[in-house]
Amino acid sequence: MDHVELLKRLVLIDSVNPDLVPGAAGETNLARYVATWLRDAGLRVEVEQAAPGRPNVIGVVRGRGGGRSLMINAHMDTVGIGAMSDPFTPRVQGGRLYGRGAYDMKGSLAAAMLAAAAIAADPPAGDLILTAVCDEEYASIGTSSVLRSWRADAAIVTEPTGLDVCVAHKGFIWFEIESAGVAAHGSKPELGVDAIAKMGRVLTGIEGLDASLRSHARHPLLGSGSIHASLISGGQELSTYPARCRVSVERRTVPGENPAEAEMQLRELIERASAGDPHAAFTIATTLVRDPFEVGAGEEIVRVLMDEATRATGAAPRIYGDTPWFDAALIAAAGISTVIFGPGGGGAHAAVEWSNLDEVATCAEILSTVARKFCV
Repeated sequence: MDHVELLKRLVLIDSVNPDLVPGAAGETNLARYVATWLRDAGLRVEVEQAAPGRPNVIGVVRGRGGGRSLMINAHMDTVGIGAMSDPFTPRVQGGRLYGRGAYDMKGSLAAAMLAAAAIAADPPAGDLILTAVCDEEYASIGTSSVLRSWRADAAIVTEPTGLDVCVAHKGFIWFEIESAGVAAHGSKPELGVDAIAKMGRVLTGIEGLDASLRSHARHPLLGSGSIHASLISGGQELSTYPARCRVSVERRTVPGENPAEAEMQLRELIERASAGDPHAAFTIATTLVRDPFEVGAGEEIVRVLMDEATRATGAAPRIYGDTPWFDAALIAAAGISTVIFGPGGGGAHAAVEWSNLDEVATCAEILSTVARKFCV
């Protein structure tokens, strides 16, 4: 089966993440197809449940012995269809394949599967481990589950990079800030405390903190961290002083920043917003942390990947840092030297999404040659 037909079959299978779209199909049907395909290609396959109804597929090519192991990671889930027309009917036009997930990231999954099949036909000394995971688009329970049982000497996360080499990405931290007021009738200002108005000072402070962060680049590839207020709620009716106001805040981080530092910046901001006001009362909680990622350009998996990509394309790929968060950070945190590399395309999470078919084929070739060179 060639790369076009394989990608068509992957896109045909609805794998929208049910944590993003309640009632969505999830990864089960796609996992069943991937597992069968990999078994037919000669891999040893395990299907594990990261959570009920949320499968991972692990395909393994056992090496001849004595070599290093390589993990290739791709996620099976997609975001919702939104306004996309015929999202699960793949359409090929002008060297592109259109459909939900074609770019993010079934093109990458197809390339990884084809590379694994090529390696299975003639194994190197070391093991190749293909992890097709669930839930990358929400909470990454798939890769987290894999890392409880599987290890490798290096890993390639095949997020779409346009055949360039991504060696860093941002992290993020979610905070919830709540201001407490006193509910009272709107005609009794002497009895009420306006929690929403109190929060206004914090919002102004967040805007100022963001400007400060963005004026001082801390990373050569990623620039600066940032912060924004994402969601706000509070109050109960027009004629009542609001007793509470809650703001959900996202802080994007770059390597070198940490959760303790980010939380301290917010606590100092809240202290300034409270200064001189005996009625100001705030709480802050950290609800989720995803660390930033980076790998040194001198790491062997990066050097081998650069060499093989240059050989395959005739030009050295760009080394760069990206802004979204990927599962690469989890794999690196487990002590596995990790790099990000995949085919190109466009329209991630958009109404029109497509994968570059030539790059899918080239990516499969590069992944297989990297595995042969690294797993020695």
